Amino acid sequence: MNKKRAGLIGAAIGTAGAIGVGAVVGARRYAVGRERLRPDPDRYERFGELRGRPQTVLANDGVPLHVEVDGPDDAALTVVFSHGYCLTQDSWHFQRRDLARLDDVRMVFWDQRSHGRSGRSDLTHATIDQCGDDLLAVIEATTSPGEPVVLVGHSMGGMTIMALADRHPELFGSRVVGVALVNTSSGQLAELTLGLPELFGKVFRRAVPGVVRGIGKRGALVDKGRRIGADVAFVITRRIAFADREVSPSIVEFVEGMIGSTPTDVIAEFYPTLAEHDKLEALGVLRDLPAVIVVGDDDRLTPPAHGRAIAAALPDAELIEVTEGGHVVMLEHPEAVTDAIAELVGRVRPVAEERSA
Repeated sequence: MNKKRAGLIGAAIGTAGAIGVGAVVGARRYAVGRERLRPDPDRYERFGELRGRPQTVLANDGVPLHVEVDGPDDAALTVVFSHGYCLTQDSWHFQRRDLARLDDVRMVFWDQRSHGRSGRSDLTHATIDQCGDDLLAVIEATTSPGEPVVLVGHSMGGMTIMALADRHPELFGSRVVGVALVNTSSGQLAELTLGLPELFGKVFRRAVPGVVRGIGKRGALVDKGRRIGADVAFVITRRIAFADREVSPSIVEFVEGMIGSTPTDVIAEFYPTLAEHDKLEALGVLRDLPAVIVVGDDDRLTPPAHGRAIAAALPDAELIEVTEGGHVVMLEHPEAVTDAIAELVGRVRPVAEERSA
């Protein structure tokens, strides 16, 4: 495999969250220039620079998890944010910036295993279930026993919350007092088509697992070549991760940078657990909790039907559908997600204050 081809394939696989989409590999450079010259209201935003008090939490298999804490240690309520596949805790940039205004709330951000600043997992523990156990370790290390917690998860982060509910249902209602699920799924991701017509979607679903395995075996080569495909990666990110045509180029570059920093073999290692994810029954654990579900109406990676299925299983949850919202809706339409989390915190605050009294 030559370097140029490896770069194009790596860019496509990395950006599509290892669900890969080769149809856009032929994007022309003029299209890249046109995208990059769009109005950029966020060009001065400090993406990736917001930092909290660092802490290393060891997972139950010894993998070091990078955690950062914002806000007072004696806060009555803690909100724990879990990010998505091929992203990092920095994907919560706007929520981290704007929710700092909340009184008496501590925020915990962490990088999932093999992502961001956290340590690398071995292949056998690159699973959603293990990520659920990792979330438990983060909660226990950053909060006091009995302290109320709100869990917020995007994409794979939402699946991590579901895995925690499946493996440790006793926490929900006692420790976990609220949940926000953003652009996520309870299962059937193997049916993903990225919006392709059904005929092409069937071919796509059959081909992707083998392609991902093959690229995973050549991870080092593909990673070297991904630099060559940087312009193509920008276009793919813009097309797949976002829906709003006016999205800031700086945000697109920020997301592409997070994806591009995720090693190709990590992308390949986690793909099977995403395709096999099935936690619909675990949602029953959340039925009596205050909950909000946010979906983008043009999300190609976890389409709106997935969020609606979760809402159907949680009839008392609030369902928010964001118009012209893509997969990274917390960056594309940050106010919608920030306000949903703030409203959820307001709903559970009386419980937190009662317990801290």
